[in-house]
Amino acid sequence: MQRAEGEGRVATKARYGLSVLDTLYQSGCGKIRVPKAYGNWLEAVLINTSGGLTGGDRMTWSARAAAGTHLTLTTQACERVYRSTGGAAHVTSRLIVEAGGRLDWLPQETIVFDGSSLDRTIEVEVAGDAVFLGLEAIILGREAHGEDAISAQISDRWRVRRDGELLHAEVARLDADDRLARDNMALLGGARAYGTLCYISEDAERHVGPLKALMANHPTAGVSRIGDKIVLRATGRSGYHLRKIIMPAIAALSGAGAVPKLWSL
Repeated sequence: MQRAEGEGRVATKARYGLSVLDTLYQSGCGKIRVPKAYGNWLEAVLINTSGGLTGGDRMTWSARAAAGTHLTLTTQACERVYRSTGGAAHVTSRLIVEAGGRLDWLPQETIVFDGSSLDRTIEVEVAGDAVFLGLEAIILGREAHGEDAISAQISDRWRVRRDGELLHAEVARLDADDRLARDNMALLGGARAYGTLCYISEDAERHVGPLKALMANHPTAGVSRIGDKIVLRATGRSGYHLRKIIMPAIAALSGAGAVPKLWSL
């Protein structure tokens, strides 16, 4: 059967104290657009022109924030993963942040439909004095249609290395028809949406207190810090509820002091 394949690569460079485009490559259904920015950062918008993913589709994104530059990446809309007729949809993201640089990986949520299968990997290389902010969020089904996507299957892997040393690693798996994981209070607790926000920077200690204060009124969110790493995990009864939790956190940690503009359109 015909399958969608896409690849996009983007990189920055410094010019006259600004972060400007150095490399842009796109193929297949993977497209990248660079709207005008009004600050000292470059914003790239990742687009899947196939309209969504299904079993056997492959999408690869690569990004590099050069030394002393700031790159923000987001998506045009929520990615959608449709029912699979065989195999998983594969999404791989490879991110590099060079010395003194910053990269904000802030795609909008991924919506998984009933019968879908998603295999996603994020690999990040961060220099010792660089900054990385990364988000991945999942919405289980379309609430307005009464879907809970209980038959969806998801596999998520993070690997974040700093100066070659593994700093953050996790594997999250949600099997099809796994009511225990969906309903158990130690896991999703019946939530229809969940997300992980990871922040790595030498100033992590300065941010953890204010971030915990922001989350104080959200019992389904938690913040932890180990050294120069902050991890925020949150669940929500809907995608809208999850956004109400994570958007203030993104704004507090992002170099721009706000969520990407496309999040609010």
